[in-house]
Amino acid sequence: MAESVVLVTQPREGRGTQKARQLRRQGLIPGVVYGHKQAAVSIALPAEELGNAIRHGARVVDLHAGQDVQKALIKEIQWDHLGKEIVHIDFARVAADERVRVMVRLETRGIAPGVAAGGVLDQPMHTLEVECLVSSVPESIRVNLNDLQLGQAIHLRDVTFPEGVKPLADPDAIVIQVTAPMAEPEAAGVPIAEQAEPEVIGRQKEAEEEEGA
Repeated sequence: MAESVVLVTQPREGRGTQKARQLRRQGLIPGVVYGHKQAAVSIALPAEELGNAIRHGARVVDLHAGQDVQKALIKEIQWDHLGKEIVHIDFARVAADERVRVMVRLETRGIAPGVAAGGVLDQPMHTLEVECLVSSVPESIRVNLNDLQLGQAIHLRDVTFPEGVKPLADPDAIVIQVTAPMAEPEAAGVPIAEQAEPEVIGRQKEAEEEEGA
């Protein structure tokens, strides 16, 4: 389960691209908090603390604004065009006993025997939407590969989920599989008798000798 992270926020005044750039130059990230039938609130929070929380897989955070503390779910993150810097973040207010839908990553564990046998590991599914309590949001879902043989697949129904975590996808969907490697096409050999180039050169040489005779 992902632990709640504390992030200290401050009110944000003014909107627009120029104001957002000013905040980022000050080491702050603009954001908004909404939900639970309350008015949306514009905030700013330290870029370094927010970045650390995101890198460590935080999904649920405690937003501190003075004496007020709100539990919130990271709903959407906007990145720059290089995908390196956060430019804006959205938070949705939540309660500890509330069930939410979140995307979590699938983490593989172990070594598939089918790969050792010459197979190729193919993972069509890297993230998965699940439903669970806010207090039980997993950092990741582990998929054990130790029994995966050549030609076999692990379907979503085969994955073990933490108690209270419900996957929201087709149980028959393939999470990961080991397939046989594709055979490389053999280069077609060309018989020497069918190679036209030396024959053309030979005829040209004979023609030149006849002209010189």
